[in-house]
Amino acid sequence: MNLEEYFERIGFHGYFGKPDLATLKLIHKLHVMSIPFENLNIHCGETMTMDIVIIYDKIVKGKRGGWCLENNSLFGWVMREMGYDCVTLGSRVFESIQNQFGPDETHLIHKVMIDGQAYIADVSFGVSYQVWEPLELISEKEQPQAAGIFYLRKEEDVWVLEKTARKQQVVNPEFINSSLLSKEQESKKKIYCFTLEPRHAHHFFEVNQKLQTDPTSLFIKKSICSLQTPTGFKALIGLIYSEVTFKPDEGVDVFEMRNITESEIEKILREHFNVKLQNKLLPTNKKTSYTL
Repeated sequence: MNLEEYFERIGFHGYFGKPDLATLKLIHKLHVMSIPFENLNIHCGETMTMDIVIIYDKIVKGKRGGWCLENNSLFGWVMREMGYDCVTLGSRVFESIQNQFGPDETHLIHKVMIDGQAYIADVSFGVSYQVWEPLELISEKEQPQAAGIFYLRKEEDVWVLEKTARKQQVVNPEFINSSLLSKEQESKKKIYCFTLEPRHAHHFFEVNQKLQTDPTSLFIKKSICSLQTPTGFKALIGLIYSEVTFKPDEGVDVFEMRNITESEIEKILREHFNVKLQNKLLPTNKKTSYTL
């Protein structure tokens, strides 16, 4: 494991002198533009692990992506190697159907201290909920980014991440009523909540296993691969391929969606996500609460 190999993976060729905010913003953005959020192992008959060496080999050497427990674990290692004051946290994802946060800390994030200010780094939530740069840990401050306006709100000891989205403009009329599109447009949406209690890798071992074996898990019900782009993001959910363009000046996000065939999967993954799988993917898109 070495930083130079990781830097090459994300296309970072700049000078690294000290662990400052500008450098963190840059590597955070390069990571989400280069490494997909994906759970394809589950749908290829493979497992996801919390072993950092295996994660490094998969993502950096194997040029794959990963879900948050992999991507953010790797990013935490990177930040610590670079000298950042970084603490791992656990967060509970908002479940829209139940209208409440989930009971388990299924999402791994990091708190980073720079010059006395705390930031939240999260390179692996995916689709339109992905931050491109770390968020300042300040309550009620509007933090505009490409995907919309993000907010962190403190409620006693709990912090809540929210985002105000834009109106959706769907190019393909047959997808206007797709379950992958949010019905609550231009509203503030809860994403996840967390406390500042430090977590270690072993804290996530049980949930890592549960998320890839529980039949009710989102990651069992859907095969997901998404990658941020300079203008938005692209995603392959089951056999639905989407390209989304953010147009903040017009107050809209433009969704281009189409069905693909199984014979197209390998080409789509290679050309649009730079992903090559070792085993055959069984695409899945069962009904559950998940939107782009």
